[in-house]
Amino acid sequence: MRIGLLTEGGYPYLNGEATLWCDRLVRGLGQHEFDIYALSRSQRQEDEGWLPLPPQVSRVRTAPLWSAEDDGVVHGRRVRRRFAELYGELATALCAPATESSAHLADRFASALYGLAELAHEEGGLPTALRSETAVRALERACRAPGARRTARQARVPELLAVAAHLEGVLRPLSLDWYEDDGLGAVDLCHAASAGAAALPGLLARHFTGVPLLVTEYGVRLRTHYLTSGASDTAPAVRALLAAFHGRLATEVYRQAACVTAGNAHARRWQERCGADRATLRTVYSGMDAAPFAEVGEGPQGDPDTLVWVGRVEPAKDLISLLHAFAEIRQAEPRTRLRIIGTPDGAEGAAYLSHCKALASHLFPDEAEGRHAVGDNPVSFEETGEFPSLADAYASGAVAVLSSVVEGFPVGLVEAMFCGRATVSTEVGAVVEVIGGTGIVVPPRNPKALAEACVELLRDAERRERLGAAARARALELFTVEQNIAAFHGIYLEIVSRSPVRRVVLDEAGEPLPFAVPAEAHVPGRWADRSAHTIPSWAPGPPVRATPVPATEGAR
Repeated sequence: MRIGLLTEGGYPYLNGEATLWCDRLVRGLGQHEFDIYALSRSQRQEDEGWLPLPPQVSRVRTAPLWSAEDDGVVHGRRVRRRFAELYGELATALCAPATESSAHLADRFASALYGLAELAHEEGGLPTALRSETAVRALERACRAPGARRTARQARVPELLAVAAHLEGVLRPLSLDWYEDDGLGAVDLCHAASAGAAALPGLLARHFTGVPLLVTEYGVRLRTHYLTSGASDTAPAVRALLAAFHGRLATEVYRQAACVTAGNAHARRWQERCGADRATLRTVYSGMDAAPFAEVGEGPQGDPDTLVWVGRVEPAKDLISLLHAFAEIRQAEPRTRLRIIGTPDGAEGAAYLSHCKALASHLFPDEAEGRHAVGDNPVSFEETGEFPSLADAYASGAVAVLSSVVEGFPVGLVEAMFCGRATVSTEVGAVVEVIGGTGIVVPPRNPKALAEACVELLRDAERRERLGAAARARALELFTVEQNIAAFHGIYLEIVSRSPVRRVVLDEAGEPLPFAVPAEAHVPGRWADRSAHTIPSWAPGPPVRATPVPATEGAR
């Protein structure tokens, strides 16, 4: 079948979100054909180029979210009035109080969104209109209307301008020329890599041509927006309006998707709270390459007196609690050592690492075994680049520790499981779901509980070996690339069999093209008996001619 893969700031670009799993998915499903529709986030991302693409990628179309190209269309009075009504309806859905029916607000938002897309399709000129004074005035009227939420009524002109500018950027996909019969209208399924701007083309493809939509989120985009906006110094009115917009957009994406997949139960609960229907939700774990960890996983246990922490150094990892826990561990097991292996994440991470090193020097003065030996600190700070491979970093200890206070899907924990290491982890994010009884889980920010769990495993070699073997078996069963690809292949077949795109495809000679629509679509009729100019009764529109498409195209 032909899949339209929709991305935002990721694949096929070298750097970005979801690049790795998208590449693995496309390469793993060589029996299908992929068209890539990518939204870039910066000029730098575009300049860095693409990953090498496999032969099953037949087309790549890109468009920038960081800039807009005007099509030169100037709206007349009638079209301006139509735009003002639609944009005003969209703004009203954002300013409505929480007491208004959520279903009614979802319908109003969707009606305005698709109305703006139809205006762009029929008249053009939407990018200019979204940046116009008409848009700002429509937003202001919605904020000042009786019954609007209090935070919206408090919005001043600079804040209204900021909101209008943000909406213009997010709504740029509405103006793209991707929704014709030779674009997304020609695919059998749209697969969006997130429920944000990447899913907008999928929504419009479903609206204009009936193509079913699959949405995958390994990090819930709406949750990310809530966390980042809450940590910024943005004005309350701007935060409230943008949160409402992204919430309404996520609700519409979840409502229209034939299936929504989450990377773990933690993300799935967020999707359900953000409006996803439980009946359409599936859990598909992130696929990781287990091969680099095979030798360590099948080999002997590491140093029985060493704890190892591997990851990105940042405050959310709570290494401070780990160091305080290690102080208690040393009292119970004086020979124990702790290896902290990782690279700081930006300037904040570097400052945090310096603080952790200072605390370690204070808690653990250099020790020597005898009067003539050189003192040594039981805590070492190393970078992953100092090891031949990431697996060797995990191999340096017998127990892997995760001390985070915030965690989504714990990739480092899965890597330790691939290496056959017994683990002690804090109960955050998807940790309990991932570990599944093959390790010890303790509350976050509790150094005493963390220390007691580590001491238990340090004193019991048989239990360490048993838990490590069970953890490796669980990781190989649930978290490999192979299971991820197999899961999506099954979902593709299921969606297309339930939601076939009814189209007649003709070849260059005007004859029906055999096998142009997958067998799963259950297309009735005998192709040999069809005339080139006959439209079957079950086809909603005229035939679509199969014409060669260039390998890569840029958006208008």
